Amino acid sequence: MTITSNTVRGRTDLCTAIENELSGLIGKRASAATAYGPDFARLWALAGQNVLGGKFVRPLLLMETYDALQQEHRRSAQPRHRETAISIAAAIELLHYAFLLHDDVIDGDLVRRGHPNLIGSLLAEAGETARTQTAGAQTTGEDSARSGNGLHWAQTGGILMGDMLLAATHQSFARADLPHELRLRLLDLLEHTINETVAGEQLDVGLGDGIIAPDLQTILVMCRYKTATYTFELPLRAAATLAGADFGIENALATAGRHLGLAFQLQDDLLSTFGDPRRHGKDPFSDLREGKETAIIAHARTTIAWTDIQPFFGRPELSVGDGEHVRRHLTDCGAEAFVQSLIEEQMQAFNHQLTSTIPESVRNVMLDLAGQLEGRQS
Repeated sequence: MTITSNTVRGRTDLCTAIENELSGLIGKRASAATAYGPDFARLWALAGQNVLGGKFVRPLLLMETYDALQQEHRRSAQPRHRETAISIAAAIELLHYAFLLHDDVIDGDLVRRGHPNLIGSLLAEAGETARTQTAGAQTTGEDSARSGNGLHWAQTGGILMGDMLLAATHQSFARADLPHELRLRLLDLLEHTINETVAGEQLDVGLGDGIIAPDLQTILVMCRYKTATYTFELPLRAAATLAGADFGIENALATAGRHLGLAFQLQDDLLSTFGDPRRHGKDPFSDLREGKETAIIAHARTTIAWTDIQPFFGRPELSVGDGEHVRRHLTDCGAEAFVQSLIEEQMQAFNHQLTSTIPESVRNVMLDLAGQLEGRQS
């Protein structure tokens, strides 16, 4: 699909509307937070810095699908529930950030896309405070312990901020200006999404900790639950619900979204292991150091190369040289090509789904999104 200047302008206008809605949601809560002291208010300030100005993949998918469905049905110049749709789209971005915060705590991450995340910022600020408090004074064991508590403080902030954003998301859905049955439908979608994403996170941790057997099928289920449900299925189903599309279209969109979401996560795993860290902003060997169970590793386990890879897998102190050694073995044993073939299978299933009951204007939105994701480097 060729992206025209009208498409670009429309997307820019949508981004502005979504960002304005998010500013209102966060600003209201940031203002109320000042009553509880500067440290609590700081959480909302940092959250605002991280949420605003993002790519808005999920809210844009919702709004562009919603607008395309309205166009297909040739509704009036004032389509039903559009302002509410923007509010729900913004709330889904809050949900996304809540999941990221909890994920960062679980993984022990301090950086996202090459910059300190909320936890990393809190940790740096705690370090500055500790240095200020101990400046000019003899350091004691108690001072050292207090300084060492900075990580606990920062990670606690990540958990609590994630909790507050989940509550804020639910408030936006529950207060939506919609007929009762429609609002309940959206709340059911939200609950389903949170359940599947949490189930995916639990699987991810269980796989990484060796509690759950790392077979390929379990890993693919984990990817679908953890990524596809809230990144693609929720925005698409919400758009269809708000636009009044029939249930057949909604289900077809959700199925297409699941295929695209799984392809997206598999591609993300490839980038994390084989991509250019200067472009994706991640530690190029973080997945290997963490012992992250991906489809790449699942395939490698079935080859004779695993005996050369296993001693390095999950080693926190993995050196650059050893990391490159593992990467070469993963390529040579066919793991990289295998996951690329899985991505191609999911994209073929995605394209096949678009030929069914999905209207043409909505197909164009989906193909545009697929085009943006295909070949991405970050």
